Amino acid sequence: MKSVVHMDLDTFFVSCERLLDSRLNNKPILIGGTSDRGVVASCSYEARKFGIHSAMPMRQARQLCPEAIIIRGNSGTYTKFSKMVTEIIAEDVPLYEKSSIDEFYIDLTGMDKFFGNLKLASELRQRIMKETGLPISFGLSTNKTVSKIATGEAKPNNQIDVVKGEEKPFLAPLSVKKIPMVGSKTYQVLCNLGVRRILTMQEMPIELMEKVFGKNGRVLWKKANGIDNSPVVQHSERKSISTERTFDKDTIDTTKLKGILTAMAENLAFQLRRGEKLTACVTVKVRYSDFNTHTLQKRIPYTSADHALIPLVLEMFEKLYNRRLLVRLIGVRYSSLVGGAYQINLFEDNEKHINLYQAMDKMRIRYGDRAVLRASGIGARTISRFNPFNGEPPPLLANRRS
Repeated sequence: MKSVVHMDLDTFFVSCERLLDSRLNNKPILIGGTSDRGVVASCSYEARKFGIHSAMPMRQARQLCPEAIIIRGNSGTYTKFSKMVTEIIAEDVPLYEKSSIDEFYIDLTGMDKFFGNLKLASELRQRIMKETGLPISFGLSTNKTVSKIATGEAKPNNQIDVVKGEEKPFLAPLSVKKIPMVGSKTYQVLCNLGVRRILTMQEMPIELMEKVFGKNGRVLWKKANGIDNSPVVQHSERKSISTERTFDKDTIDTTKLKGILTAMAENLAFQLRRGEKLTACVTVKVRYSDFNTHTLQKRIPYTSADHALIPLVLEMFEKLYNRRLLVRLIGVRYSSLVGGAYQINLFEDNEKHINLYQAMDKMRIRYGDRAVLRASGIGARTISRFNPFNGEPPPLLANRRS
């Protein structure tokens, strides 16, 4: 019998900020873009009582809860805590899948012969909370779908065990919105069919679901009935790192654009060195005010050096930015990552370069990602905006405002 745990760190970004500043405890917290064009990337349970949720425009969230404390966010902090949790899980279980910065699937199949899976999962949760200070919830069942839904029901900071044979009764009274894959459009179609509870979908013929939703209808029906054979995929290291900026006001100021690209390239290079990674592919992205998006990609020798990456990013931008229209968004991505410390290029590097990087990285690790930066990139400090749809928060975010 399969046994799958889904673990999710509760309001992860908020919890990290509260560990660093206890004055934020029990207060409504919003994390995300602080401008009117920003969106909420995460919010505390105190803020959710006002109807605020992730991806809501920050302007609307402010109207719903004017007393909320708004924090821009710091990916260095969140990555650090996520890595701590990941390392604890990796030590204790044979197979796990890290599906996002704060979410994990763990396959405990067969472990019950030795430990008892509920006991093992409970002890793992307690260890994570004790060693990191972060609240975490989990759901345990026979598959990924039921476990993920169970985690949502267990929150905040709790756990639920759905034993074999109880999957359908557990799901039946819940809203169909609880099923992964059911977004706002799918939910509206289901409501038009009179389907608001999972029980109703369980009782529908699978052929009808398939007729309405195509092949996804069959998948939805199976999930509603607690059927999911998808495996827990072994966790592997990320293959790319990226960041984007959406401007509060579309711009044609190339000096400002180049300054922000410099800061992006520099900070991502630091992230590579900190994670002992090298990149072999650089991508630059430009989105114009008419939402047309253009990218340019180039393969390079493996590196994590500022003086190799920054000039390349600026050169690619010069080639890419040829429409002379207002720019809405720019981004940089390093991909084809491999493990490895910084490689000295015998033809280009010198002792000053090596010593400089070591000194700057040491200060950044101690005082934060933005402790040291090039003068041309300082402008990125004041105009950066959180884009929560990158999978992880962009690494340039550091400032706080309340």
